[in-house]
Amino acid sequence: MKILIVALLTGGSMIGCMVGPTYRTPTTTPPSQWQEVPGGTAAAAPPAAATWWKTFQDPELDSLVQRALKANLDLRIAEARVREARAQAGIQDAAAWPSLNASGSKIRERQSSNQPILGELLPPGTQTVSNAYQAGFDASWELDLFGAVRRGREAATARVQAAAYSREDVQVTLVAEVARTYAVARGFQQRLAIARDNIKAQQDIVALTRDRFHSGLTSSLEPDQAATVLAETEAQVPALETGLRTAVHHLGVLLGQAPGALTQELEAVAPIPQAPPQVPAGLPSDLLRRRPDIRGAERQLAAATADVGVATADLFPRFALTASAGYLSANSGSLFKNDSRTWSVGPTFQWRIFDAGAIRANIRVQNARQEQALVTYQKAVLSGFEDVEDALVAYSREQDRNRPLRQAVSTSASALEVSRQLYGNGLASFLNVLDAERSLYQAQDALVQSDQAVAQDYIALYKALGGGWLESPVAGG
Repeated sequence: MKILIVALLTGGSMIGCMVGPTYRTPTTTPPSQWQEVPGGTAAAAPPAAATWWKTFQDPELDSLVQRALKANLDLRIAEARVREARAQAGIQDAAAWPSLNASGSKIRERQSSNQPILGELLPPGTQTVSNAYQAGFDASWELDLFGAVRRGREAATARVQAAAYSREDVQVTLVAEVARTYAVARGFQQRLAIARDNIKAQQDIVALTRDRFHSGLTSSLEPDQAATVLAETEAQVPALETGLRTAVHHLGVLLGQAPGALTQELEAVAPIPQAPPQVPAGLPSDLLRRRPDIRGAERQLAAATADVGVATADLFPRFALTASAGYLSANSGSLFKNDSRTWSVGPTFQWRIFDAGAIRANIRVQNARQEQALVTYQKAVLSGFEDVEDALVAYSREQDRNRPLRQAVSTSASALEVSRQLYGNGLASFLNVLDAERSLYQAQDALVQSDQAVAQDYIALYKALGGGWLESPVAGG
């Protein structure tokens, strides 16, 4: 047993070089600044907040996000994948250590009495039945002379980190999707409220025109025109109700619940979340650190690079120390006596001399995968820059659109009031009233949609900036 232990311990001093490429993070040159920074946006502000959705100051949204982070099914899948990657890394780590096995057996064997040599020496009819008892340990330790095991551990560690970043990317997407869907739901509520207010006002106009018609003050044209406008507005309600219910159903699923679970909770009408005046866009160089999908792609590239080393190590011989110690006896009574002891120790090696080019083909496979991982990383970086640029443009332009829409609502309301007074005094046609009603409803509806778009663009910008996660030791390590 002492010989076994000494032989295995001395193997640690025989570990040599590491073949294959040594990984280095690719050099990326980000733009010096964003092409467009909206007014009120802090270009060089601190990185995106981990809890950016709280800037809306909406308790209901805060509650929805927190519950989604605890129960969302996609997030649970991503967490399971992290655990899987950790377990795979544990398997790879074990390859660096000696393996030790215990065994024991009892064998009763009958040999042929007519076999060569033995059959000639034994008298006819001699029984050739015997017992064999064995107990002991055997161990082996592959000497990682060319770094196959170490490269494998390097790849496994990188994949654990990539899985952790993938989980954080799911969280970033989840938070943004909850906030976006919540803004959509509140937007549909506001549009429904506007439609119903206009329906009530238009019903009053229909009643007024009918009274005037019955009094002989006007023709049937005015009641028909008023009823047409009313019907057009009423026709908008089913589609708006469908949009609202669909958004609420989606929120329920995002929270890991049944589609209708939040219907009662979100029944009360509430305003669309208002984006704060400033957005910390930060610098483009910050994006490589803030976006988990980019960092995950970089870790996948590191793993693919290490895989090249694992494949390259197959070109070289594999050395191992093997040893065994135990007892062997023909009967159980003498199995553990000193004379029954056995042991063996010595190095072994294996070298694939001919494999018809399989090893070199595998190296080419791993090189191609490394190239794919590099291009995937480069694409992730460019896509990240594109997402932010697009979100900045959309946020800026929607704010520019929102201001005149707000003015249009104000002027449309004034125009409707004036047209009603003129019509009541017989100084304007009823057509002016109808046009003013249509204009006001359209302006109000467009303004609500713009408010919703501003909130959605704000959410999309934070998602593009990688907001919504905190770096963990696993992800960062």
